[in-house]
Amino acid sequence: MTGIRAGSAVALMLVAVTGACVPNVQPPASPPPAQSPVTPPAPPPVPARAASAPSLSGQMIQGGLITGQAAPGTAALSLDGRTVAVAPDGRFVFGFDRDATPSATLTVTGTDGSRMTVPLTVAPRAWDISRLSSLPKVPVPQPEFAARRPAELARIVAARALTTDAAGWRQRFSWPVTGRISTLFGSQRIYANGEAGSYHSGIDIARPTGTLVTAPADGVVILAADAPFTLEGNLLMIDHGMGLNSAFLHLSRIDVAVGDRVRQGQPIGLVGATGRATGPHLHWSLQWQGAKLDPLLAAGPMR
Repeated sequence: MTGIRAGSAVALMLVAVTGACVPNVQPPASPPPAQSPVTPPAPPPVPARAASAPSLSGQMIQGGLITGQAAPGTAALSLDGRTVAVAPDGRFVFGFDRDATPSATLTVTGTDGSRMTVPLTVAPRAWDISRLSSLPKVPVPQPEFAARRPAELARIVAARALTTDAAGWRQRFSWPVTGRISTLFGSQRIYANGEAGSYHSGIDIARPTGTLVTAPADGVVILAADAPFTLEGNLLMIDHGMGLNSAFLHLSRIDVAVGDRVRQGQPIGLVGATGRATGPHLHWSLQWQGAKLDPLLAAGPMR
């Protein structure tokens, strides 16, 4: 009896222990029901707007630089058929050539497809004309010039065709160097038999060789001559964005390279007399889409 009782006790203990080791397995929980993605409501459509005149700032004059603010709903702008780029905030810039006609037309296209024309009156200027009736126009020396000039012009044209995201066009231009203005923008000589020389496409500032030249506005370098050009000498060109660019001629040294981003007031080179120059000076020219502008109107009086 004693053995039977002991074996029963052992069996009962085994049952108890085995039961304690069996996990309490619960059936897996059902995944939550899939929810349909919530599609945000579409923004209300922007109503189309009719064309409206922009606000303009600057001198409506030959060689003048104009900045403006497009009216809300403006889809496109053009000046006498040339596209005027408009920034996302509606700002834009354009200019009038030295020989601009007395009238121009700004065409505005609205987001509804409508168009309106804004007539602009361009004031003429009295240019500094020197009449040298007894002096024949001296031809440019042909052999070397004829051989080198086409490639130089091609580089200049290619540089001006580049498009950058520079925003210097938004700034008030500063003078790259200050000093005596030796030749005004637009001045011209008339030689014997009424033969006209090319008008002066920039402004000349006489300063000694080695005088520091700074960027007149933010921009991207689009040309930095590795050797002097026949006429321009050491030529540097900076794009200010929206089709507006500067050129600096006759430098004795260039301190920036193509692709560099420059800030207004940053040193970019030194005054010199390279190329065709009668003495050390900086020739600064400014263009918008090929229209030659007066830097004096862009930078204002020297201080």
